[in-house]
Amino acid sequence: MKKVLAFAGSNSKRSINKQLAIYATTLLENADITVLDLNDFELPVYGIDYEIEHGIPDNANKFLEHIKSSDGLIISLAEHNGAYATVFKNLFDWLSRAEQKTFLGKPMLLMATSPGVRGGQSVLGMATDRFPRHDANIVGQFSLPSFNDNFSEEKINNPELNDQLLEEVKQFENSL
Repeated sequence: MKKVLAFAGSNSKRSINKQLAIYATTLLENADITVLDLNDFELPVYGIDYEIEHGIPDNANKFLEHIKSSDGLIISLAEHNGAYATVFKNLFDWLSRAEQKTFLGKPMLLMATSPGVRGGQSVLGMATDRFPRHDANIVGQFSLPSFNDNFSEEKINNPELNDQLLEEVKQFENSL
């Protein structure tokens, strides 16, 4: 059974991106799922002076161990002002200092959602440009627009959008 790691690039306790990531995991047929919450990996703000004085924080190394022990990643990124949420950017900065090839070539389903009609497309664009430089193997990508209109009762309620996600999940699953 393949081990899949899922998380949202958000620290909101009611993260819509975490809801989307969890839903995507329910579409997998034969996987051992671990869902992480960034709130469980508190980190100081990245700075070279801090790193020189204290080294890489334990929580960054613990998160990296989850990536290393997985066979694939499902990530749904929150978009703040067209970019990564600060909590994710900070984690990403620490992870890349611990392991430059942060994603270790693992197959990745990369997603985003937002309350707006663009569904986090700006942050997806940033990530699809940046993540491969950190050894991401992005095998699927999905944007869910207008979260509040298209997601209810823990699933996507728009059949066309749901079919799109199913196709991306199948592609991800076939790459594991």
